[in-house]
Amino acid sequence: MAATEHEGPAGSGHWTEPGAYPVADGVHRIPLPLPMDGLRAVNVYAIETEHGLTLIDGGWAIEESRAQLEASLKQIGYGVPDITTFLVTHAHRDHYTQAVAVRKEFGARVSLGIGDKGTLDMVGDYARVGDPTVAQLRRAGASGLAEQWARAHGGPPEHFDYYEYPDTWLERDHSIEVGSRTLDAVSTPGHTQGHFVFADTEDGVLFAGDHVLPTITPSIGFEPAYAPQPLGDFLASLAKVRALPDLRLLPAHGPVGKRSHQRVDELVAHHEQRLALCRAAVEAGAQTAYDVAQRLPWTRHEREMSELDLFNASLASMETMAHLELLVAQGRIAGADSDGVRTYRGP
Repeated sequence: MAATEHEGPAGSGHWTEPGAYPVADGVHRIPLPLPMDGLRAVNVYAIETEHGLTLIDGGWAIEESRAQLEASLKQIGYGVPDITTFLVTHAHRDHYTQAVAVRKEFGARVSLGIGDKGTLDMVGDYARVGDPTVAQLRRAGASGLAEQWARAHGGPPEHFDYYEYPDTWLERDHSIEVGSRTLDAVSTPGHTQGHFVFADTEDGVLFAGDHVLPTITPSIGFEPAYAPQPLGDFLASLAKVRALPDLRLLPAHGPVGKRSHQRVDELVAHHEQRLALCRAAVEAGAQTAYDVAQRLPWTRHEREMSELDLFNASLASMETMAHLELLVAQGRIAGADSDGVRTYRGP
């Protein structure tokens, strides 16, 4: 077992290295694999209580993840049947689906933010509504990506059966007793409408989900039930987290160790820069979100849009539209709809 992660990077190697790493008294970080995802792994956090384990997030319901969860729990003297509760930060597959799979086997209770109900409704009604991403890509002016997406994602989501409703919907900010701990459940819409973080102010840690990540920024504006102002929601949620005490980040992706205030400030500055770039692109003649996205650098390596694969190019188009819609709401540019396509111009 690795040394306690009170300082520095995860364990003795890369943060994705399998294992169970203590991050606070009675709390272990367990990275679970995402073999078909560029993120490589998701951190779930096992909290020991006198009645069993509470997990923050569950991982993706795939064989590799389940096997690693079993092996990692065994390192700390537990098994999957010892999980009594999942507090899931949001409904994305790498956080939610394995929680539902464990519930089906052993009856663990699952909690999820009420804001993600719209997404689960749409997944459950897929046969009727289809994939709303296609329409949103067309609205962003990315008709070519929309056609590619429709061909590549022509059916319901993978592991469709694991998008059931939770046992408990998390609503508004409130406190949750987890054994002898009190976690502050804080509603942080933006990455998804139902995203929650969980703050343990006594131990000085923040289970941050995908809301505050240490080395990357979470995607904004990419969920089946589209929010009118996802970036505005995200920035407001960052302000809520900034108003909490300065906590040590326990993120869903990446190593532990950064402080919440510093990272929130960095994320806000990043999006202010992106907003300025988007506005400049519109004023230079770009008319759709897809047009603007092609003029922006992407990833930490500042790649061009043409270098991105279908999934990431689609994320880029949707996130650019989220930035543009915030600029419209702020009166810094103007927006209009025509034949299902959203266009923008200078004020």
